[in-house]
Formats: sequence, C-alpha cells, structure tokens
Amino acid sequence: MKNFLRYFYLLILLPAGLSAQITTPVIRAGFGVDADLRTNFFNGFVQSGNDDWYNNGTAGTGNFVIDTAGAAAIVAGYLSDASPWPRRMAPLYRSMSQPKFSVINNRIWLDALFVRDYHGNDSTVFTAGSDKNGMSPANWTGGIQGIPDKNDILDVFMHIRRAGPNVTDSLWMFGALSLDNVTGNRYFDFEMYQTDIYYDRASASWYGYGNDMGHTSWEFDGAGNVTKAGDIIFTAEYQSSTLTNIEARIWIPQTTLSITPAQFNWSGQYDGAYNGAPYGYASILPKTAGAFYTGMGCNNNTWTGPFQLVLQNNSLTTNYVKDQFMEFSVNLTKLGLDPATNLGGDVCGSPFNRLVVKTRASASFTAELKDFIAPIDLFLAPRADAQAEVPVFCGPDSATTMIYVTNPSPGSVYTWTTIDGNITTPPTGTSIEVNATGTYIVTQQLMAGCNPYATDTVVVTRDNDCAVLPGMFRTFYGNYYTAEKNVSLRWTVVNNASVKNFIVERSTDGVNFEKAAVVLASHNLNQEAAYEFMQPVADISSPFVDYRIRLINHDDTYSYSRIIRIVLKPALKAGLAIAPNPVRNKFQLTVTSSAAGPAKIMFVDMYGRPVTVMNEMIKPGVNIFTLAVGENWQPGVYYAVLKIQQETFSTRFVVLE
Repeated sequence: MKNFLRYFYLLILLPAGLSAQITTPVIRAGFGVDADLRTNFFNGFVQSGNDDWYNNGTAGTGNFVIDTAGAAAIVAGYLSDASPWPRRMAPLYRSMSQPKFSVINNRIWLDALFVRDYHGNDSTVFTAGSDKNGMSPANWTGGIQGIPDKNDILDVFMHIRRAGPNVTDSLWMFGALSLDNVTGNRYFDFEMYQTDIYYDRASASWYGYGNDMGHTSWEFDGAGNVTKAGDIIFTAEYQSSTLTNIEARIWIPQTTLSITPAQFNWSGQYDGAYNGAPYGYASILPKTAGAFYTGMGCNNNTWTGPFQLVLQNNSLTTNYVKDQFMEFSVNLTKLGLDPATNLGGDVCGSPFNRLVVKTRASASFTAELKDFIAPIDLFLAPRADAQAEVPVFCGPDSATTMIYVTNPSPGSVYTWTTIDGNITTPPTGTSIEVNATGTYIVTQQLMAGCNPYATDTVVVTRDNDCAVLPGMFRTFYGNYYTAEKNVSLRWTVVNNASVKNFIVERSTDGVNFEKAAVVLASHNLNQEAAYEFMQPVADISSPFVDYRIRLINHDDTYSYSRIIRIVLKPALKAGLAIAPNPVRNKFQLTVTSSAAGPAKIMFVDMYGRPVTVMNEMIKPGVNIFTLAVGENWQPGVYYAVLKIQQETFSTRFVVLE
C-alpha cells in the first residue's frame, strides 16, 4: 500500500530534478499557472499575452479558454432569486470557448471545461465510507448527503493544449478546483478514463467502466513500448497554499511491473482494490530530469470569474479567500503520457475520454473518498454525418445533387472521395455536388494534419421508373419581411406526383410545434416542383418562430423538412452603468436600451438581498437616474440588476463608508 515516508525517501534517492516541482507562478505553453483566473494578468500584474480561464476585461493578446456565454444572465438569476434551489444548488457546465482541436496563437487547444458541482445536500457524494481509489467503480456507493466543507468541491476546471501546432510540441494538462473550506490540508484526484464511464444519479451507480477490474489497463510490448493506453490518475496534495505533491499513476496488471517502460519509470507505488490485487494503479515518474508539474493556491481577493462562486451555504461571492482556489499543470509529454509520441504520432491524439474529480480524507492514496464530480466528456467533436439532398436520380436523364455534412464541426477538415461516382466540385469542405450514381465517402479530420477521426458514406442511386417513389424535399428556405410582418416560406420537392399535401408547422418556443396551414400539392407540375407559402406573424410575441414542413404522400407516408428559424425581433441591446464607482453618497445610474418599455431595476447586496427596487418606463436610448445611498445600505459590494422585456442585465459596484 502507499507509504508516503517511503515515497519521500525514494524521491531523495532519485536524481535531482526528477522530483522537482514548481510552486511559484509560471507560464506553461502560454497559459498562466499562478492560481489566478485572469487572462493578460500574471502573478498579480497586468501582462499581455498569457492565456487563462477567463478575461475580466484586461486588454492583451492572451485568450480565455472557458466559454462564458450566458454568465451575466446566470449571475443575475442568482441575484434575483436567493433561494437555494433551483438556481444556486444546481450544477453548471461550460466547455471550451473555441471549437475543439483549434489552433489559437500557434498552439493547439484540444479541449477545456468548467463544472460547478451540486451544492448543499449534494447528490454526487461517496456515501459508504469505504469507497477508495483502486476499487472498481462498480463497488463505489454514491448518493445524496451533506459533505464536510473541507471536502466539498465547488468548481472544477481542466484544459488540455499543446505548446505549439506540431506533434513534437509538449502536451500540457491544466487543472484547478475550489473547495469550500481553506483550513488544513486538501487532497484530491483527477482521474481519467478511456471508456465512456457515467454515473446514474437515480440508481446511485456507475456504469460504462473498463473490463480490467473496473478500469482500462495500459499494455506494453516486450521492449516496454506502449501498445494501448489506459486509465490515468493524478493525486494532489496541498499544504499551506503550496502544492506539496502530485503523483501520477496508471492502471496496469500487477505483472506489468516486471517490464521496464520505454517512456517513463515506475516509482515504487502500486494499489488495487485490496492487497495483492491483480490490477491496480502504479506510480510513474519521467525518464528525464526536471519538473513535470507545477501548482499553487490563490491569494486573498482573487477574482472568481464571471460565474462568481456559490459557497456550500449557497451564499454568493466574487472573490476567493486565500487557498480556496488551487491550480496545477502537468507536462504529459515529459511524463510519457502523450498519445502522439506513444501511439502513432497523431497531433490530435487525446490521452483519455472522461474525467472524474474526487476528494479524499487524507494523503493516503487509498484514503476514504468524499465528494466527486460525475464523469465529464472531453475531446468529443461531432462525428461526420452526411446525406444527399436527393439520394435517387429519377429517370434516365442526368441529374445533380448536393451531398453535405449535416453536423459540421468548425475546426474539422472534410475530404470527399468516391468509388464509382463523379464529384463536380472541389472534394473538400462540408458539401459537394455530384452528377452520377455511386458511393461517396467523407473523411473527417479534427484539424489539418491529424489522423482520420470519422467517416460516413452516402449512396446515390437511379430509378428509371420513379413515379412510385415518395416525394422528397430538395430545398427549404424562409424570409421575414419586416414592413409587412410576413414570413415567406419556399421549398422544392422531387417526385411531386406522389405528394398529396404539405402541412406547415411552426413553433415559438423551439420545442413544441403546431399546425399553421395546409398546402395542397399541385399535380400539374413536373416531377421537381417549387412551392411558396406566406403567413402574417404580427400576432407572435416571441422573438423568433421555427418552421418545418410535413410532406404527406398519397399512401399517407410522410417525411419532414429540416427546421428553419425566422428571427422576428432583433436582440435587445441594453446595459447599465454606475458612476462614480466606488460610490459614497450619491451616484448616477445610466440605462441604455434599444427599445422602450417598463423596466424593473433592483439594487441587491452581495448576499442577494434587495435594498432598493425601482419600476421605470425606459425610453430608447440613454436613460439617466440620480440616486442617493440609503440608510439601509452598508459598505460593501452591490449589484444593479435591470429586467426589461424578459431579459436581465447586471453590473457590480462598491459602496464606501
């Protein structure tokens, strides 16, 4: 079993630098590891160029990696409704701000995530008291219960990137999390699975784990080269704001310890579900000298990011206290866990599929597990799905059709080939035109230079007697005419003689559709026919309306067109500002809006308690209000929250004594 004293002496005996770690602020692969979340800000100072989790408005060439869409609305929801459920106790997930496998400033961003755990009566907690690392997830016991604040996970971050655009550039993992309590030592794990493991909250059980006693084991050839990647775990220990240890382990059969790995070294620790278990986690160290990990805890008043921080008691705060936020980085290439160097040289290779973050009761690897974040997907770009607008050419004459990817990923490269057909347009991009029957194949790469990620096949055939074929959509378009407040829909079909009628359906909530009209088929038209439908929409209050067409054939079979969204109202442009800020006695509130209407303006303290509420009629343009600080305003942080036309905007300000 793991013995930290033994591990300590082992590190002393190893060559200097093998065990070295950095616990002061550093920049790795252009990303700031300084226990701060701010882009273009490093080690307490504004500094253009370093990436980080978020940007709070500091100008520079650095980029933020977490998608912040909707952050203002989420925080406004926290502020307008201080009740714990459903807002403040609910989890929150955000992925990377850029498409997966994007090259940003000459570095490959593979993926990133931010997860807010359940709060209060947590529903993702280890409840048995006997759950430990090394056990199969099948034997873990999850459930709902309170969790000690020193073990309670609040938020988790992860980002994987390369230091450059090539397979030879180091692969870096950046991780961070915040816990509720900052006193004493903290112990946590970032465990990474090759399988699509998941946790079912209803049954409090884990599914989808590997076949090797609940995990996927690493495999090696006789020379010690990796032939198959398996599960990985990083265990971290923070003492007095310092990252005192990160231990890297991989899941292997115990017999594998007799092999000398080519990419890394065994470092002496092995733990499975029980003493002498045939599978377990073995600790590893890099072959070469030098630090492979860095990390530290935050200082007082470190900004929590645009989503703010919900504490265990469901109060809201904008700043971390000292050591509440802990950040680390690991050089996966140096450690020998880079799939590009281990397995085939694919620059888009990912080291794992899903992430589970856990806290432990003590430094021991097999200590009791406490809280967890349920498995989170990573590196899952949409797999190419292709289809033809018209998969069957009718009659003996030549025809053309478009074949396209229905779910294109912005960073992916699509290349088309054919076995026996003919492509009339360039064979790259999300669509092609073809003029012959045959089999057409699209190959997707996550980015240029990567190995193929997915393929899909489309077969185009010909029917010389296609009168009996069902009607099919070729195109479907729509427009909104602002002056007349009318929507125009246009569509074309093939095999028109088979069509009985069309039912136009619409939705104003994006979910539920209702019948809007019936359009009869015109049978005096050719086999390919065009239709148009006009509908007034002045009575619709929603900012958009979705349309789809149901095509009904004479034999009562039917098919649907794609869904198109018609935007009826431009997005409301509004905002509010406080000046001066900080505030002493009086201040000016400026509200800008692109539309007129009633507005509710609330001023709430940092705990979500309203101190002043105003109901005003807002005019288009700039609206200015002068207010005085009331007797019930205590010095501290406040929020002005504007609600207008079912949208919410907010800004923060400080009241001084």
